[in-house]
Amino acid sequence: MDFTALDAFQRYPYPHYARARDEPGLVFSPELDAWLVSRYADVREALARHEDLSSVGALRPDTTLPESVRAELAKGIGGGGVVLSSDGEAHRRYRQPHNRGLSASSVAALRPFIAERTTRLVDEFAGDGGAELMGALARRLPGEVIGHLLGLDPADVPAVVRGGYRATDLFFRPMGLDDQIEAAREIARTQHLMDGYVRGRHAEPRADLITGFVHALAPESGEPTREQRAEIVSSLQNLLLAGHLTTTALMGTMLSHLLGHREQWETLCARPALIPDAVEECARFDAPIQGFRRRATRPVVLGGTQVAAGDTVFVSFGAANRDPAQFADPDRLDIFRRPERHLGFGHGVHACPGARLARAQLGTVLDELTRRLPGARLRPDAPIRMLPTLIHRSPERLEVQW
Repeated sequence: MDFTALDAFQRYPYPHYARARDEPGLVFSPELDAWLVSRYADVREALARHEDLSSVGALRPDTTLPESVRAELAKGIGGGGVVLSSDGEAHRRYRQPHNRGLSASSVAALRPFIAERTTRLVDEFAGDGGAELMGALARRLPGEVIGHLLGLDPADVPAVVRGGYRATDLFFRPMGLDDQIEAAREIARTQHLMDGYVRGRHAEPRADLITGFVHALAPESGEPTREQRAEIVSSLQNLLLAGHLTTTALMGTMLSHLLGHREQWETLCARPALIPDAVEECARFDAPIQGFRRRATRPVVLGGTQVAAGDTVFVSFGAANRDPAQFADPDRLDIFRRPERHLGFGHGVHACPGARLARAQLGTVLDELTRRLPGARLRPDAPIRMLPTLIHRSPERLEVQW
């Protein structure tokens, strides 16, 4: 893997997408080792053809792990299927507890907690004249919210959040062997922590999302088998990654773009009724998950290109959301746009089940910051550098002053 070329692609993929859309068919991307699906209509078609294009391997690692690292991972309790990378009946089975636990009523019940935690976090830095908002807010609030929803002890939330970041580092970033081994050990420890919760909720059910997963994936009255526990732990890990890393990412890009477009920020401060539209436009403009891989289960024609059975395509939400055939002047951020049918939260059977929860947090954060810190602006001596990733695209740091 050429990480230099991959990093450059991931930090700013939009010129690559634009060139791909200009070609008559799909373009093979050596950085992604996949056919790049970049036009809006083709992306929606690909997401609808789940029998022709399998989700298995949707998050194929960018690194090959040595045996010593795999041995450390084997000491955990994971490896079960998850909603993101499954098809058919397995996908429906894994999806069911997500849909129930992230329903409109569940998110509505969480709103007071989201508001209270947002206020407390902003209280910690509002009087300081400035803050690094990725660390002070964006990486904290979503983890606390998903931890509360799951039913985690607040003292365990930081370790669980860190375990999620360590997993993405291990599988998608180049690391030295010692760092890989330590990351694998940390992931295994997180799995055992979550397994303790699974066992505890089976013995003493509560009104939380971990209990919902236990009931859905181990419905029998007896002690869950190790295989069942591995499934539940894997699903919980997947939910934790999707539930806080992607919301963290979108919170960071949303704030960086709105603060970087001064007139848009000032309009929001004056007209808070536009906040829901601003959230949708930011999800369109710079999607936190830029796309997922799909594997062709049979020969298929997509975007005018013949794709062979077994070939991989990268279905790019980020590219589709900048397609001028669907969105006028798509490279311009415009909170008045109301971008209907954008793909910032995916589409089809694999659309993000946590979109409501993400929207609730993002809207609350914008309401709090525009009301309390209307003079906030990006620090001119701290240029924004994006993380080299397509699965939680966000700034490395977000230095803001007021």
